[in-house]
Amino acid sequence: MLTATMAGDSEARLRDQAEREHIIRQPFLIGVSGGTASGKSSVCEKIMELLGQNKIDHHQRQVAILSQDSFYKVLTPEQKAKALKGQFNFDHPDAFDNELILKTLRDIIQGKTVQIPVYDFVTHSRKAEFVTVYQADVVLFEGILMFYSQEVRDLFQMKLFVDTDPDTRLSRRVLRDISERGRELEQILTQYITFVKPAFEEFCLPTKKYADVIIPRGADNLVAINLIVQHIQDILNGGFTKRQNGCLNGHMSPRQRKPSESSRPH
Repeated sequence: MLTATMAGDSEARLRDQAEREHIIRQPFLIGVSGGTASGKSSVCEKIMELLGQNKIDHHQRQVAILSQDSFYKVLTPEQKAKALKGQFNFDHPDAFDNELILKTLRDIIQGKTVQIPVYDFVTHSRKAEFVTVYQADVVLFEGILMFYSQEVRDLFQMKLFVDTDPDTRLSRRVLRDISERGRELEQILTQYITFVKPAFEEFCLPTKKYADVIIPRGADNLVAINLIVQHIQDILNGGFTKRQNGCLNGHMSPRQRKPSESSRPH
């Protein structure tokens, strides 16, 4: 009888240990939002560079980057025809496959390897191939509307908003769309005035209030980026778990992860 009890206690301890290890291994999710061409991806890449993660094989990286741009919905023939003329609103929340974003984030939290779609901005369609993202300790997920959906934003332990001057963002977008996406200047400006600017003001800018850290000037703000890098390094080194100063299992405290007021920020 005593042996059975001891065996049962041992199994219970092993289960508890496994559960604790599973919790500790859950990745730290960081959402990065901001307007078009504000420097979101540049901030993420700078963080990777300063952490030395950009030189490590994808299988071994402790930090991973995902982009909301990968999750545009598959367009109908009518929508694609509009998109090719610059008449489709890619900055509206409905343009994204939010169900797939949510599923992907939940899979990442569970430690699963995920397959990320590849979107072709020239043809406005998903490619046949996928990008594999392996289990990581920290995941950066950037996009213009990362904080719009309450269900999505409440999964982030830290939320960053890249705040860049509108004129700078427009000039960057013009240069990018001409060089990388083969678009005409007139079409870019028409699309910006018709869709991009109004959508930013209605859907993206109001979500700035949910950010824990606002980064003016984007990747040029090395002071802010270095502070974030130090925070991530602390998480990677396990120091966050040890200190227990308002944090739990390497994650931000419940106060910092409180549910947002509503699912629509405006």
